[in-house]
Amino acid sequence: MGALMALLRGLMAVNSVLLRVGRTIAWVAIGIMVLIILYQVVMRYAFNAAPNWTEEFARFLMLWMTGLIAPSAYRWGGFVSIDMAVRTLPRIPAAILSLLLLMLAMTVLIVGAMIGWSEVTGFSGSFTTGSLYTFVFPSLSEGVTFGWDKMPRSHMMASLLVGMWLLVLVNTELVLKSLIALFDPDRKLPQDTAMIAAGAE
Repeated sequence: MGALMALLRGLMAVNSVLLRVGRTIAWVAIGIMVLIILYQVVMRYAFNAAPNWTEEFARFLMLWMTGLIAPSAYRWGGFVSIDMAVRTLPRIPAAILSLLLLMLAMTVLIVGAMIGWSEVTGFSGSFTTGSLYTFVFPSLSEGVTFGWDKMPRSHMMASLLVGMWLLVLVNTELVLKSLIALFDPDRKLPQDTAMIAAGAE
């Protein structure tokens, strides 16, 4: 049990850092997204000259915001769940059922991560966005120089890949907590201090 606790503490430390960075980027992304949408509304209805890049950029930010904030919501129990069966069962069957559900969730998340990888590296990821540009670094093999070029669609779909792997890490943490709670129900498990500070416990 000591080895599981050490593994849990290490994984929680890694998750805390990654998710804190993710939440910070997500807050910034949603703030910029709101400003862009307001800019689009003003330009469309006040000046009758809506720019064509605002909607796509807002969608780009929304995807990344979702991919980076969802793992924190999952870790803090912010997803919708139906736990009537778990609450009505005795402790050991309830813990086993929770563990089985977490393993089922792990399977779904790994499949989602594989889909995300195929979206980033596959054929569809090689297409470019309609109106977004990204900075191009020089490549000696292809003779590309510094400059701007259309953003590959893979930059947008990478949000799915990153979000899914962060969810896999969080799910692994929850599996470890369930295992420890199953075999040692009296042991006090470590808590995420950011969750406590946010009042989400």
